[in-house]
Amino acid sequence: MIKMQSPRKNKLLKDLPVAEYECIFPHLELIQTSLGEVLFEPGEKLQYLYFPTNCFASLFYDAENGSSTEIASVGNDGAVGVAIFLSGTAIYRAVVQSPGYAYRMQKSLVMQQFNQHGSLFHKLLNYTQSLITYTAQTAVCNRFHTVDQRLCRFLLLSLDRLPSNELFLTQELIANILGVRREGITEAAGKLQQAGLIQYSRGHITVLDRPGLEARVCECYQVVKTESEIGRAHV
Repeated sequence: MIKMQSPRKNKLLKDLPVAEYECIFPHLELIQTSLGEVLFEPGEKLQYLYFPTNCFASLFYDAENGSSTEIASVGNDGAVGVAIFLSGTAIYRAVVQSPGYAYRMQKSLVMQQFNQHGSLFHKLLNYTQSLITYTAQTAVCNRFHTVDQRLCRFLLLSLDRLPSNELFLTQELIANILGVRREGITEAAGKLQQAGLIQYSRGHITVLDRPGLEARVCECYQVVKTESEIGRAHV
């Protein structure tokens, strides 16, 4: 049996006007996600828009040589599958990295809400803008900043999208997300643990000192966070 989760735990749905929320609520389907679950693949015609409540997913771009890299992640701050109201076809792969719950909305209802130009319409447009900023800043970060800084950015952005200070991710998975060698993540995580900022054990990361992580992270984290906050404030 799926544990009840309020749609209001998703920030895009949280501040909808009561009338609009009550209209949408009966059509939201609560689902339980599992670690590594693929929500959709590149080239797939999207049928659902997902609103995470306490899980988050990574968006991966897959290269022709078989390698892949994370271009963004989505948690309770947004929605997975915004291409549903653009081209309608996925251009990246969405994979659950922290299991939990999400609500999904069928494409027909998404387009109905879009055509009505209501509050959800504007929230989704603003969120899409912040997602574009996220992907662009990820490219900048991967090009110019150290593995230590990139790991701090990943941890902080993950915490912003989850209801706790714990993450259940292996070093191998984090290395795949950041597009670096596992040895680099092992070294970077070791430095953070020695500094007392995190505790890491067998795929379980607990952030002990968030201000300490913020002091070490590159400017990319604040750029993404600010854009996200501006987007929500303008609705």
